[in-house]
Amino acid sequence: MPDLLLELRSEEIPARMQRKAAGDLKKMLTDGLVKAGLTYEAAREYWTPRRLTLDIRGLTARSKDISEEIKGPSTSAPEQAVRGFLRKAGLASVAEAHVHSDPKKGDFYIAHISKPGRAAEDIIAELVPDIIRSFPWPKSMRWGPASAKPGSLRWVRPLQSILCTFGPETEEPVVVDFEIDGIRSGNITYGHRFHAPDAITVRRFDDYVSKLEAAKVVLDADRRKEIILADARNLAFANGLDLVEDDGLLEEVSGLVEWPVVLMGEFEQAFLAIPAEVIRLTIRANQKCFVTSRPISPPEGEMSAKPTEGVASREALAPSVPSPIEPTPSGLPAISPSGGEISQLSNRFILTANIEAKDGGKEIAHGNGKVVRARLSDALYFWTTDQGDLPDLGELEASAKKFGLDLSKPLDQRMARLDHLGVTFHAKLGTQGERVERIAHLAEELAPIVAQSISPLEGEMAGRPEGVVSREVPTSSVRDVAPRPVVPTPSVAFGDISPSRGETSALAARAAVLAKADLTTEVVGEFPELQGAMGRKYALLQGEHPSVAAAIEEHYKPQGPSDRVPSDPVSITVALADKLDTLAGFWAIDEKPTGSKDPYALRRAALGVVRIILENRIRISLDVAIAATVASALTAYERSGEGVECRGLVAMLDSRIRDYKGASQLLSEAGLISNLLKGGLAKANSETIGAADQEREFFDGQRMMELEASLSPFIADLLAFFHDRLKVHLRDQGARHDLIDAVLATSSRPISPLEGEMSAKPTERGAVPPSSQRQAPPFALPGISPSRGEIGQSSNADLLQIVRRVEALGSFLDSEDGRNLLAGTKRAANILAAEEKKKTVIAETVEPALLREVAEKSLFAAVNQAEKQAGEAVQNDDFSAALLALSVLREPVDSFFEHVLVNDEDQAVRANRLALLARIRAATGQVADFSKIAG
Repeated sequence: MPDLLLELRSEEIPARMQRKAAGDLKKMLTDGLVKAGLTYEAAREYWTPRRLTLDIRGLTARSKDISEEIKGPSTSAPEQAVRGFLRKAGLASVAEAHVHSDPKKGDFYIAHISKPGRAAEDIIAELVPDIIRSFPWPKSMRWGPASAKPGSLRWVRPLQSILCTFGPETEEPVVVDFEIDGIRSGNITYGHRFHAPDAITVRRFDDYVSKLEAAKVVLDADRRKEIILADARNLAFANGLDLVEDDGLLEEVSGLVEWPVVLMGEFEQAFLAIPAEVIRLTIRANQKCFVTSRPISPPEGEMSAKPTEGVASREALAPSVPSPIEPTPSGLPAISPSGGEISQLSNRFILTANIEAKDGGKEIAHGNGKVVRARLSDALYFWTTDQGDLPDLGELEASAKKFGLDLSKPLDQRMARLDHLGVTFHAKLGTQGERVERIAHLAEELAPIVAQSISPLEGEMAGRPEGVVSREVPTSSVRDVAPRPVVPTPSVAFGDISPSRGETSALAARAAVLAKADLTTEVVGEFPELQGAMGRKYALLQGEHPSVAAAIEEHYKPQGPSDRVPSDPVSITVALADKLDTLAGFWAIDEKPTGSKDPYALRRAALGVVRIILENRIRISLDVAIAATVASALTAYERSGEGVECRGLVAMLDSRIRDYKGASQLLSEAGLISNLLKGGLAKANSETIGAADQEREFFDGQRMMELEASLSPFIADLLAFFHDRLKVHLRDQGARHDLIDAVLATSSRPISPLEGEMSAKPTERGAVPPSSQRQAPPFALPGISPSRGEIGQSSNADLLQIVRRVEALGSFLDSEDGRNLLAGTKRAANILAAEEKKKTVIAETVEPALLREVAEKSLFAAVNQAEKQAGEAVQNDDFSAALLALSVLREPVDSFFEHVLVNDEDQAVRANRLALLARIRAATGQVADFSKIAG
């Protein structure tokens, strides 16, 4: 069968567009051929910087003849309907149509259409020009004299030639002849721009590839990548170095050259004083070159205590590049926080040329080296400037006082400047400084919870901060005139911090305050992708605790489903606070994701919270955290001028939120702020409201309940969003969607496992006192009585507990007891649902005296025992034990449905038996709503 070869040759196509453009060409042409009635066996696209090529094998030489019937209207139909039928069928008059009869519908028109097949060459000649004119380039251009005419050809770069041949392997292929804007197709192409600029005549694909290869053009992009990578590795190895591989850069470079020639350039070792990340980005972004590293073997296998790359080699500074940076005391290289291997960047880099130079590439390498040196000089300036004092320190004192900053430290100065400049985070959510303040407050609240989850036994936080080996502080800051003292490495990785002493909260707050400080540094201004990483380095240079420094970098993580999550307690705390603030803030101003649109990456932030909680096994009630965060976000919204004028009162309440450590108080005060911003409580500031009146209004119990109701929609909606992200995450992990839904359904209502009754009223701790008592209720929402073992209204806010329930439920249902209990429980639930729909009377409690049959008595006794045991297990978060306790209900339930008639004639007996079924549903509902489970 014939093969088709198509090449569209132009000036250099941007590397980032080539792969997609080749794929678009393949799809558009193959779809068009199939639509025209042709078939093919295989198709593959190729691309170089100057050409898009398509090789289609086994294309049919001619489309098939088509015969079809188009049914028309009745012969008695209005003339307008008949004319529409003629247009659709392509007939000139009714005389060309046929009349068919139907016993029921009568006579109607039918058009018999016959379309003869077309030659593939004609179809291609018609299709390709249309594709070229409608090609979906992200950006395109016009050129030459024809560009002044309307409708002139547009292409990403000037289109120079079109090669299009068609024919079988056994015959001489023909040129598919067509023309577009003066460019006529042919069988001519051109090789390398410099090495082989002459015309090349080709016949078919194999001939085309071999002749291009001889003309110094490697057609296959993947092969060019293999050549570049292999030659770069070999060249680095020959010089005693390792190539620092970069897949993204390799993809880009392969799109810049048709004949890759790998060379090595170099720059002065003095520039190695710059952090490795900055060197890599400078060389990568400006020259599209790879960097190399020099592997170092420390004495006796020990790792260097240096916390940052690029700091250790400052002893190599040469006089030609003056720098105030002092050399480090250690002769060992630095350790990258993100990697575990000990290596040091070398002053050699790998570049890829597109030409075989007569001098072996010496001038090319020299020219690239000159440009790299100029760029690195700028980077060195940025690096050293960021470690010096700002010129406007006097203007930053107010911001420094606000955040408790030390203006003798460079990173503190940058944070003060960020706040002083009033950089806007969002028009309705205030400035970056206000956001940092919210995150710091929330981090203080979350820190004890995180610390307790990490190490609940002794209050110590386990797990060495990643990339931190000791508490030694580097002396390479430009601000140092003498080495700083070395703090001994503590026995536990998180230092000598005990959550009971509140030090974790202080560290988390400090990390949150400095987390965004590097946004105003020179390096991050040049390379925004280094935000966080540079903050970590600057924090270590000014002597911050290693966990504070780690949190500055890691609070952005995870940035995708494959990115790692932070594991250091301080990093976890700040990461959660940052993401919760983002989510709650945008929820508060109603900027939620819609469909495929998510401009603020809120889905990614929510998935990050889910992964951080689950992978670090943190027990935290998200509704409480959301309430506190929404309170701060709404405060910022009010301050932006779109809320009521209650600045003084809002500020007072905001400070009280910071001081509270209990979840319920946070929730209560958040509700108060929510109501304030809606204008429902007062529209005056604190100067016009007496302190006594404030206290009465604030501590009015009934008012607190009303204010909670004003905030609950925010919490419920955002919590539902977290549940959606949790479902996506668990499904990706292989969990059944129905099990997730069953667990979430049961977590939304309180259950009393000791009594088996559904609790619809506040427990003793959640009771709201009369307003006349003027006392602040300990809990603003209906609470939980731990002594009664209730599963509270917010139990679905504990994501870790949800996952544990799903895991236990999945294992239980894989057993025979689980499957049988599921069937019986669903039967009970279905009967109850039907009776509840009919508004049948169901007794509130089971009355033992009305139990007549042995089977129902046995079931009642079994439910009492199983419910109590399951409730105790649930309280201990042992869901496997809870399901094991419920499994004893299998036989009593089966026996009940076999021997007992639920709908007894005696209404009291029927109501009592329905109550017994409700007890089964309530007992199993402590773990999951079995009615949601398939099967």
